[in-house]
Amino acid sequence: MAGEARDYEMVYILRPDLDEEGRRAKIAKVQQIIELEAGAVQTTDEWGTRLLAYEINHFREGYYVLVTFTLPPDRVRKVEERLAMDDALLRYQTVRLGN
Repeated sequence: MAGEARDYEMVYILRPDLDEEGRRAKIAKVQQIIELEAGAVQTTDEWGTRLLAYEINHFREGYYVLVTFTLPPDRVRKVEERLAMDDALLRYQTVRLGN
């Protein structure tokens, strides 16, 4: 069911042991994945390193990033499937904004 693009936001957590160059590459990769699925990124807000509520893959901290974007609803799952294959992303959550 293809439809017109909707607004979403996603928070994802990168491994804290990535260097600055590695982080930039992963952030660019997430943006590229969204754009490959006919989406458009509006903003990317780096929150920085924060303590996790619980240990994930032996990490107690993670580098948080918030991205807002538009994407056709039938493409969200494809974006999430591609993100799930990346070991540098500890967790991610996508939320639809508005109605």
